[in-house]
Amino acid sequence: MIRTVLFDLDGTLLNTLTDLSNSVNFALKAHELPERTVQEIRAFLGNGIRNLIEKSVPFNTSVEVLDKVFQSFKTYYLKHGLDYTTPYVGIMPLLEKLKKESFKMAIISNKVDAAVQQLNTQFFADYMDIAVGEKPNVKRKPAPDSVLFAIEALGAQPDTTLYIGDSEVDYETARAASVKCVLVTWGFRDEHDLKLLKSDFYANSPEELYNIISSS
Repeated sequence: MIRTVLFDLDGTLLNTLTDLSNSVNFALKAHELPERTVQEIRAFLGNGIRNLIEKSVPFNTSVEVLDKVFQSFKTYYLKHGLDYTTPYVGIMPLLEKLKKESFKMAIISNKVDAAVQQLNTQFFADYMDIAVGEKPNVKRKPAPDSVLFAIEALGAQPDTTLYIGDSEVDYETARAASVKCVLVTWGFRDEHDLKLLKSDFYANSPEELYNIISSS
């Protein structure tokens, strides 16, 4: 019986795509590099912001230019990262239900930890018991470190824990941590691609997600 629920952040709880896309294209334009479409940037997400910029710059971009673009991205995103970011429709009622039913909940993200804490405080502090971002002693997903860290911190067990995400990175993370996985179809990957992964569960809405959690 599931009693602990771990959530990916971007593409699962929060729709951050517009702010991330705007920040990427600001940084590319600032260094006279071709901009990317929203769909391209969506496909690049899921493995941290350094990886996002590495995929966004043209092939064979020098490390020196890459570093400058990355810095420009971080500076802009720090100021504009919440211009359009908001929880997906249905997420807040879902968290409210789970809280009332005494589920333990945590955020697991590849964002830098300071940003994860800021977003958790702004949107989810009333619901989450812990939020874990990228930091020196915790390897980024798909390594299982962040999930195992949260399970231990919550006094939970892997066999009563469910991990919820929206990408192949999340699927691989759940597998590495030996916990069951739900992949949601409203995030940063197409449903067809997610179905190829053969996750334990799929959810097309927060309502469906609640039914999976409550019946698992």
